[in-house]
Amino acid sequence: MRAFADLLDRLALTGSRNAKLVLLRDYLLATPDPDRGWALAALTGDLTFNAAKPALIRKVVESRVDPILFGWSYDYVGDLAETASLIWPADKDHRANREPALSEVVEALRTAKRGEVQGLIERWLDALHPKGRWALLKLVTGGLRIGLSARLAKTAAAMVRSCAATKVSGTLDKEPSPGLEPVDVSEIEELWHAVSPPYSDLFAWLEGRAPRPNSDAPGRFRPVMLAVAIDEAVDFHHLIASDYAAEWKWDGIRVQAVREGGLTRLYTRTGDEIASAFGDVVETLAYDGAIDGELVVVRDGQITSFSDLQQRLNRKSVDAKTMVNFPAAIVAYDILAMDGQDLRSLSLRDRRARLEAMVAFNGGERLHLSPLVPFSGWSELARLRADPPIGAAAEGLMLKRWDSPYVAGRPKGPWFKWKRDPHTLDAVLMYAQRGHGRRSSFYSDYTFGVWTGEGGLAPVGKAYFGFTDDELKQLDKFVRDHTVDRFGPVRSVRAERDFGLVLEIAFEGLNRSSRHKSGIAMRFPRISRIRWDKPAREAATLDEIMMLLEALESGGGRIAKAP
Repeated sequence: MRAFADLLDRLALTGSRNAKLVLLRDYLLATPDPDRGWALAALTGDLTFNAAKPALIRKVVESRVDPILFGWSYDYVGDLAETASLIWPADKDHRANREPALSEVVEALRTAKRGEVQGLIERWLDALHPKGRWALLKLVTGGLRIGLSARLAKTAAAMVRSCAATKVSGTLDKEPSPGLEPVDVSEIEELWHAVSPPYSDLFAWLEGRAPRPNSDAPGRFRPVMLAVAIDEAVDFHHLIASDYAAEWKWDGIRVQAVREGGLTRLYTRTGDEIASAFGDVVETLAYDGAIDGELVVVRDGQITSFSDLQQRLNRKSVDAKTMVNFPAAIVAYDILAMDGQDLRSLSLRDRRARLEAMVAFNGGERLHLSPLVPFSGWSELARLRADPPIGAAAEGLMLKRWDSPYVAGRPKGPWFKWKRDPHTLDAVLMYAQRGHGRRSSFYSDYTFGVWTGEGGLAPVGKAYFGFTDDELKQLDKFVRDHTVDRFGPVRSVRAERDFGLVLEIAFEGLNRSSRHKSGIAMRFPRISRIRWDKPAREAATLDEIMMLLEALESGGGRIAKAP
C-alpha cells in the first residue's frame, strides 16, 4: 500500500504529462502482480467499491474524533480523504500492525459484507501513516483526482513493453527491449474489454511472457477517434475546403452501437456499457457491425435539448413511461465494422458510402443518418455555424478529411470540431464556497444570480473555473471582505443594486428546471470575465434569460432522411 500511496501523492503533485507517464511506468515495472494491476484499474476508473461511500467514511472518523471538530476541519480543508487522514488519531499500539498490501485491501473489500467494511477501514487506518490513509480513502471512495486520464494510464502501460527487459527510469527516449516490438496505446485500448483486473494476462503479454490476449470477441468496444478544436486564426489558412466533409456536432453523448454474433452493446466514448438504460434503442438495431454516432432524444422527427437526454442518463434501467416521454435514438456518422469486416482502415469517403447504405436498409425511428452540410468555402460554413438552420440541437460543426482512416485517439489534422460561440450574460455574485484539493483554502465555487421583477436576485448557476490564479485571489479577497452571512461552509456575499460584483458568465445552453428557484439551469457555465467596471444594477434580468430560453427551445434539429 505504501508504494501505491507514494505513486498517488507524486502524481497529484506533478504537472508535467511526461513526468506522470514516467512515474506510472516505473511503478508498473517495479510492482509485482496483482498490486500493479489493481492500481491500473483504480487509475482507469475500472475499480469501484459500492460498500465504501463518503457517508461511511464520515461515520468511521466520527467514531474516533469529535464530530464538531471533524466538521470544522473538513470545512477548512475541503477534501474528505485529506481531512480524515490528517485528523485520524495515531495509536502506537495499532501502528505496530502490518500495513496491508494494495491487493489485500481490494480483495477484502470485494468479498466483505456491508457490516464488515467499517471495521476493515478502521483497522487499516490504524496501521497506516497519513499518506497511506489518504491513498486508502481515495481508493475506496473512487475520488482519486490526480490529473491522470484513463488514456494516459493506458499509455504508461504500453510503455512497459519497451522497458520490459531493462527496467529504466527517468526518461521516455529509451530503445525498445530486444525481441519485443513497441506497442501503441491504441492497441491497449483495443484489448481493454478483453482483459479484466488485475490484468495479469495483459502484463504477461507486455513483458513477452505470454501471447497477446484475444481481442476479437464479438460485441467488443473499439477505441474512438476524437477531434481537436480548430484554431480559426491559424488552421483555416492551410486547410483546403474541398478536402473536408462537414456535418453538425449534435448536442448529445458520443456512443458506439455494436451488434455482432448475437450480442448487442451500447458503449459511451470511454467504453462504459449503457445498453440497459436504452433498451428501446438497442432492441431495434438490425445490422451486423459497429457504428459510431450520437445518442439523442428525438421527438416527432426533431432532436430535443440535452436536458431531455439527461432524464435517461446514469440509470441502470428506465421504466416504460420514461422511454415513451423521452424516446432516444442514434444519429450515426461513421461505421467501424460490417458483416465481420473491419472498416476502420478505409477512407472516410468509403466508410460514409457504406454507412449511408446500411442506414437506408436498417434505419428507422431509432437510427438516423447524420446529414452532411454542403458548403463551397470556409466563409459560407462560418455563416452556417453562426446561425445553424437546425437551431439549438447542434453545438457546432465537425470537419473531417475525406481521405482519413478511423484511428484511435486525437490526431491533429484529420478531424476538427468547430463549436458555436457560447452564450454570455452578466450576473451578480451571491454565494461562495471553498474549493477542493489545492483550492481548499480559497473561496473558488461561486453562485451567481440575475435580477427579478421584484428587485431581488434569483440564482441561476454555479461556476468554479474560467479564471486565472491571480483572479482567484482577487475573488477570494472580495468574498472575505464582503461576507454578510454564513450558512455552514457557504458565505453569502453582499449583493445589492448599488453594490455587488458582476461576473460575465459563458454557457452552452439553458434548460428548464424545477429544482432551481429561477426555473432554469445553465449548461457548462464558467466565468469568462470579471466585470469590476460594471454596476450591479446593469446585470441581466430573469425576463431576459427566459426570452433566450424560449428562443433556444423554438429551434430544434430535424433529422434528414437517409438517401
